[in-house]
Amino acid sequence: LQVLGFEVDTVNSVQFSNHTGYAHWKGQVLNSDELHELYEGLKLNKVNRYDYVLTGYTRDTSFLAMVVDIVQELKQQNSNLVYVCDPVMGDKWNGEGSMYVPKDLLPVYRDKVVPVADIITPNQFEAELLTGRKIHTEKEALEVMDMLHAMGPETVVITSSDLQAPLGNDYLIALGSHRKTKADGTKMTQRIRVESPKVDAVFVGTGDLFAAMLLAWTHKHPNNLKVACEKTVSAMQHVLQRTIKSAKAQAGEGNKPNSAQLELRMVQSKKDIENPEIIVKATVL
Repeated sequence: LQVLGFEVDTVNSVQFSNHTGYAHWKGQVLNSDELHELYEGLKLNKVNRYDYVLTGYTRDTSFLAMVVDIVQELKQQNSNLVYVCDPVMGDKWNGEGSMYVPKDLLPVYRDKVVPVADIITPNQFEAELLTGRKIHTEKEALEVMDMLHAMGPETVVITSSDLQAPLGNDYLIALGSHRKTKADGTKMTQRIRVESPKVDAVFVGTGDLFAAMLLAWTHKHPNNLKVACEKTVSAMQHVLQRTIKSAKAQAGEGNKPNSAQLELRMVQSKKDIENPEIIVKATVL
């Protein structure tokens, strides 16, 4: 976000030695009191006027509830504030979904967070958790996105899914839906599908990168979800291709890269993040 010209105030929801893709991690989880204290500091200095709020990985229910309070307060000050929520809860491995945050976060996301969010970026598993509906086909995915719209957000992007891609098994599908109310009160929905080449490795942090870039590109292309998603997914591809190439080189011929070697090559991809060459096209549905 900073590379793309945004002024960012960062609050770490956790302070860990390393991300949780490693075998071990140590550190602290911020609770609601600690978050509130940090927010009070910003407020006392009158620097709490924001255009966007972006949230991702959180492990504490009270922290998440406090986020909702803060977002509501910020929206009272700036009615145009856009809250981008990546509801980080879990993912699917070999077709089986599992949560990697405490289960009691789900009702907080579903009942409190999603209703105040403007843009949400769940993966397929998270979209299923939030709506209580399984997705087996693209049609069902669109219905689930409609259910998510009905909960509050104008923009819903299912960042990854295990749906069959028209281009074949080597591609991963993401789906986007943007619903806006026109001046005469009628609702209009734009839907897109993005197919990107699968990269054979497990990366950590791709969801965070996706949410941040979607925020930036929807800001720059507010009424064009297609272009915003093409730029977001293309930049992701550039980062992942650079990362896997570098990881394989470090691991050596025939060896599987480890977590440290698969750390996203963010700094090396600065130019691709700033101005991504479009290598992935979106289809309007």
